[in-house]
Amino acid sequence: MKLYMHPVSMTSRPVRLFIADNKIPIDEVLVDVMTGEHHKEPYASYNPNRLVPVLEDGDLKLTESSAILKYLAEKINSPTYPKDLKQRAKVNEMMDWLNTNFYRDWAYGMAYPQLFPHHKRRSDEAHQGAIEWGRENSKHWLKVLNDYYIGPNNNYLANNQLSIADYFGAGLVSLGEVIRCDFSKYPNVDRWLKTMKKQPSWPQVNEAFYGLVDAVKGQPFHAI
Repeated sequence: MKLYMHPVSMTSRPVRLFIADNKIPIDEVLVDVMTGEHHKEPYASYNPNRLVPVLEDGDLKLTESSAILKYLAEKINSPTYPKDLKQRAKVNEMMDWLNTNFYRDWAYGMAYPQLFPHHKRRSDEAHQGAIEWGRENSKHWLKVLNDYYIGPNNNYLANNQLSIADYFGAGLVSLGEVIRCDFSKYPNVDRWLKTMKKQPSWPQVNEAFYGLVDAVKGQPFHAI
């Protein structure tokens, strides 16, 4: 198997963490998104989405982080993607919620426009308005995550047991560390994220990510 990825990518990191924790044999292929390699040939034709990660397993090619996690968990028969229909449905629900609700505003609304020039809006006014819209919506999603999905009694996002939803969510939520979000305002989210950071491969997999955190620590951000 091959994984086309970048070590800072928010969607590559969950897959890489799952692979490392489970010691899955795989060849990693670096796609340097920081220099725009994902928009150039041959990668642009290989994945017309021009995004990472991509998993290649023989004649199978998967281009979505969520789908890759499900495939790998199924392939190694991991309890992190339970066989029980109702428990699996809760994992799927959580991953869909993260993808369709949370990440849209958290990343593309609030964080990415502040971090990456190609997310700049047409005018300064439109740019600031977009960031503020994403920020306000992100507050709502964090409250839902904190109060409803985790709550005071759960250690994990689905079925109160470690699942691929936690791997996926930790990669996305930790993006807030780059723009210095204060998770203490959401104590259940903060507790859950600290739990995920105890996964054995977290320091190794996230070394480049924390390099980005350090690189932008002097920049001003609109954060939560």
